[in-house]
This record gives sequence, C-alpha cells and structure tokens, in this order.
Amino acid sequence: MRRAFLIILVAACGLCQSCASDPTVGYAFNADYDQSVRTVAVEVFDNRTFRHGVEDDLAEAIIREIHRSTPWKVSLGEDADTALTGAVTGVRNRKVSTNRQSGLVQEQAVELTVSFEWKDRTTGEILVSRRRFSSMETFVPVPDVRERIEMGERAVVQEMAERIVRELRSTW
Repeated sequence: MRRAFLIILVAACGLCQSCASDPTVGYAFNADYDQSVRTVAVEVFDNRTFRHGVEDDLAEAIIREIHRSTPWKVSLGEDADTALTGAVTGVRNRKVSTNRQSGLVQEQAVELTVSFEWKDRTTGEILVSRRRFSSMETFVPVPDVRERIEMGERAVVQEMAERIVRELRSTW
C-alpha cells in the first residue's frame, strides 16, 4: 500500500513539473497561436520571378493551411485584424543527383524563396517579418518514375505554406 502511494506521488510530481503555463519552460496546455488574432487577410504575394502562377498557388495553399491548423479565419479586405503580404523572390530548379553511368539528372529539386510580413492592422505593429525564407522539395524525372516538374512545384508551394503558417503561429 505504501509503495503504491509513493509511485502515485512520484508520478504526480513528474506531471506537475512537465506542465507549465509558459510554453518556453516546458509542456503547456495553452494554445500555440496568438489568441488576440481572429482574422487574417492573405494577399497574393508579388511575383518577382519568371515562373508565373506560383504566387496564386502559394496564396491558396496558405489559406488552406490557416484553416487547417489555426482557429483564425481568412478575411478579405480591410476588416481583418492582421494582413499577410509578401513577394516570391526566387524559384529555381536544382540538380540533386545524376546517374554515374549516363550523366543524366536522376533527382531534381525546386527551391522557392519568399519574403513576407505579417502586420497587425489596428496597431501597425509587424508581428512577423522574414527575408529570403526558402523551401526546397525534390522530384524524380527519370524515365522509370517520370515525375513532372509540376509535382515538385506543388510540393514546394505546400511546404512553404506550412512553414509560413508555422512562423505566424510562433509569435506566441
């Protein structure tokens, strides 16, 4: 009986130490997003590259990711609490690996680079600002697999949207 009581006491102490109201100290049951934000206006990023359409795909992916992983609502126009703006500054293909015998590219990557700001519209405060923020995703164009470049582009846009929304959530 005494041994069971000690085990329960030690377990309870361990749980109390692992939970904290401040998430930087330990585990927390608080939300991992800014609770003062209710709405976000997601503007289509400027596109400073020759790869047209990536800015529209990125805006759609960011909106889907906000809906999927936060309680925030995406709002159009000036009535939103905050605004996300930015620019696509680079889209490039990179060779990842080549076939040793033929010298042909076996695996390629699409690298997407953006700069963005998330601003509180009521105070004018910049909540998050990132420059030269990049993501890279690979695809395999070899004849056996035949993944098209569009597959790499879709994957890098989705990865970038997830990373941007993670950055927005990290302001807490």
